Amino acid sequence: MSPAKPNSRPRGAALCLGLALLTAAALTACRTLPPPGTVERRAGDEIVVAGQFVHTGTRVVTWLDPGGYDAYRVERRFSAWTNADWASSAAEVKALTTPNRYGLRRETLSPEELERVRGGGWDLATLTNVVDQFVIHFDACGTSRQCFKVLQDLRGLSVHFLLDLDGTIYQTLDLKERAWHATTSNSRSIGVEIAQIGAYPPDQAGPLAEWYPRDTQGRVRLAIPERFGDGGLRTPGFVGRPARPERIRGTVQGRELVQYDFTPEQYAALAHLTAALCRVFPKLKCDYPRDAAGQVVNHRLPDDELQRYEGVLGHCHVQANKVDPGPAFQWDRVIGEARALIERAEAGPLRSPKGLASR
Repeated sequence: MSPAKPNSRPRGAALCLGLALLTAAALTACRTLPPPGTVERRAGDEIVVAGQFVHTGTRVVTWLDPGGYDAYRVERRFSAWTNADWASSAAEVKALTTPNRYGLRRETLSPEELERVRGGGWDLATLTNVVDQFVIHFDACGTSRQCFKVLQDLRGLSVHFLLDLDGTIYQTLDLKERAWHATTSNSRSIGVEIAQIGAYPPDQAGPLAEWYPRDTQGRVRLAIPERFGDGGLRTPGFVGRPARPERIRGTVQGRELVQYDFTPEQYAALAHLTAALCRVFPKLKCDYPRDAAGQVVNHRLPDDELQRYEGVLGHCHVQANKVDPGPAFQWDRVIGEARALIERAEAGPLRSPKGLASR
């Protein structure tokens, strides 16, 4: 009989113990995770930030959801399927010069970061170091469905969020993407297009009369023109009214303009979205550009100020040829409500998901 090898039993015992510990750890991990094939139900208020779901406390429809608007798609969304492909789209719409309607936030990245995110995706820490502006637009299309049609099918542009008349928020891209909505601010910003027909010089305000007639009681209401069908609104029977019934007159970029206010539903949803973004992105201050008297700046920011600015701002603050969100937009209302939501979030969750799961 061969003599036993020295220390063979201790080694074998150690190996068995190690295997037992690994097996126990694996079984414990399995017990803490849902069973394979489990479908996780979302609350219906989440936005997508670098692949992670972030609650907002208001209804959100992402590009992943039924009825969402998907800016990742190459084909035109509202063309007949037989000629919606990229080859047909490029031939029929000269403004479409590339199948992509978005790009990479590359301007502030180091070569190492650029190589990492272009090939393996963004982590939240890298993204929060890049994003420091939230740009607010009115879409001048009237509804979010029409806005997405113009961006995706006709102009080759994009925006992260669409905010419809009834307060529904649509997200078209992960916030890691560089949407094409605000020229020099694209790489550092998030954008939202609020459904509204817009602001006009007093002698050119015909669209306001079409979109804002008076009902039988003499009250101003929103009326989607028949050529837009039902408008694509998700709230059955929704009757929209401007938050203030009269036309608002003001000056933007040195131009006198008139505009109806946005709906209360839009203001409420925008405040929740603003609060969520300001909490996720530390550089994004919950404030707007102010003059020496503390009032909103009503013109494009000078280059050096725009370069330094971190916070919420309008399209008019980025480009001198833009006037949105217009003289009717209530900056204090949005920022005040967003700040209140942020303060309350310190004591509890920033969401109230009841009734939001139904998309």
